[in-house]
Amino acid sequence: MKSYKSIVLYSALALIIAQPSMVFAKEYNPTFNSADLVKDIKILGSDAYEGRGVGTPAEKKTIDYIAKNLAEAGFSPGGDNGTWFQDVQLRRFTLSDSKASLNLGDNGTNLEVGKDITISTRNATKDVNFDKVPLVFAGYGITAPERGWNDFKDENGNKIDVKGKIIVVLVNDPDFYQPELNTFGGKAMTYYGRWTYKYEEAARQGALGCIIIHESDAAAYGWETVKNSNTGKKIDIMRDPTSPAGPDMESWITYDTAQKMFKGAGLDLEALKVAARSKNFHAQELKNVTLSASFRTNVETITSHNVIGILKGKTRPNEYVAYSAHWDHLGIGLPDKKGDKIYNGALDNASGVASILEIARAYKKAPRPDRSIIMFSWTAEESGLLGSEYYASHPIYPLAKTVAGFNIDGINIAGKTKNIEVTGYGQSSLEDDLAVYAKKQGRYISPEDTPEAGHFFRSDHFPFVKRGVPMLAAGSGVDMRNGGVAAGKAANEEYLKAHYHQPSDEYSPTWKLDGAIEDLQIYFKMGYDLANSTKWPEWKPNSEFKAARDKSAADRK
Repeated sequence: MKSYKSIVLYSALALIIAQPSMVFAKEYNPTFNSADLVKDIKILGSDAYEGRGVGTPAEKKTIDYIAKNLAEAGFSPGGDNGTWFQDVQLRRFTLSDSKASLNLGDNGTNLEVGKDITISTRNATKDVNFDKVPLVFAGYGITAPERGWNDFKDENGNKIDVKGKIIVVLVNDPDFYQPELNTFGGKAMTYYGRWTYKYEEAARQGALGCIIIHESDAAAYGWETVKNSNTGKKIDIMRDPTSPAGPDMESWITYDTAQKMFKGAGLDLEALKVAARSKNFHAQELKNVTLSASFRTNVETITSHNVIGILKGKTRPNEYVAYSAHWDHLGIGLPDKKGDKIYNGALDNASGVASILEIARAYKKAPRPDRSIIMFSWTAEESGLLGSEYYASHPIYPLAKTVAGFNIDGINIAGKTKNIEVTGYGQSSLEDDLAVYAKKQGRYISPEDTPEAGHFFRSDHFPFVKRGVPMLAAGSGVDMRNGGVAAGKAANEEYLKAHYHQPSDEYSPTWKLDGAIEDLQIYFKMGYDLANSTKWPEWKPNSEFKAARDKSAADRK
């Protein structure tokens, strides 16, 4: 899951652009056709594509459609061995007979999977049966030595042992409710706030399981999203057994269930939430309370595919500007109240794939740029950015020579906006360049509206960022030309509550795509101008990603 994002007015655009002072050798301004955009969205988001589940019959239909359209746009196969595809080795975990009960002393209370708790795994290869396992509240589940932070200590400051136990943690990071503390950067979420980190840290600590307490504001999505993303099949890349993605049981619980759990242990959850915001916090075992859980596990090894097309540059073909969008969604899952089981993912992310196809068509009409253009369509984003992570670990084109990456994860369907939001604001000098392009459309740039949602870590640009490729994440903001900020926030909230990761994410003729067209014009123009420049971007001196890029500086001389 992305897991996830304010997707209506946020497209996770990863860009690298040249400096404002550069002079471009070529000028080309394309006209984008919303009818073509809608056509691709309606096809990829239709019931016939069955929610584009990874490793399902719908995968071949999806990737073949993308490759066919890239070929028609003049691109060549850019994947393994002269094909359109990069093979991505995955493991698929299918759970059955999942059960859980909360034991308060000798009294057991059954928890309904999907209603009270979710149960999933990306590590257990055998059936799991936990009987009355101790629970430990570990605050936010964070170990951050550079911040002097350790949630896995006792009242004397000694390391606690959670082996054979299940840890219970809060979602987001310690500054969420009190940003003035500024221990973790204030309101903006750090990677420590992501569910992926919490499961990774639980595995490093040796815990049997990790339960995240759900709160809609702190998670940036409601319980329906959690349920739909964690009660079906789970997928992960093939990993070293010594570095698992998480413990044997990965779980979420509702806040009401958590309160019952803590009350049974004689603890005040609200008071502990406050205590967990301090470096002085120490973990606490939930005495008199245990958890029993069991599930059957079927593990399959599957090969999925990233789709890759390339348009070779005219004079510097070994330098690359990239565009990407993930093709996968949730497939077929639990039915909604109307009985609909197909998670179409029209906005998330048929719209992103349609966008890169439209941009590819624009390149076909334009004079050939000097640098090469790569079009990526990733697999398994919904399972934790797995396709892009696999590529970044096994790049076909050197990351040191990858000078741009536009990752489109949902488009603006609410109409034109006055602003463009920068996610991870302040990371690089690229924001000034974005402002130049936005100004030509009468728009301005601004920091993202919800930095606490952690969008910078939740889309396919992040595996590149971790390896030092400078990225500027941006997308349409919430300041609507018609209705202002109030209208933008209302549209965003409506999508998150009613459609995100739900079967109702389907194309609607009520969508207003004029704002999306403006965004595509910027995406193309910035990439095209960069592809005709000789500039390379830089991270700001205080960016945590600068050091990784600096290591490959000699490759760009």
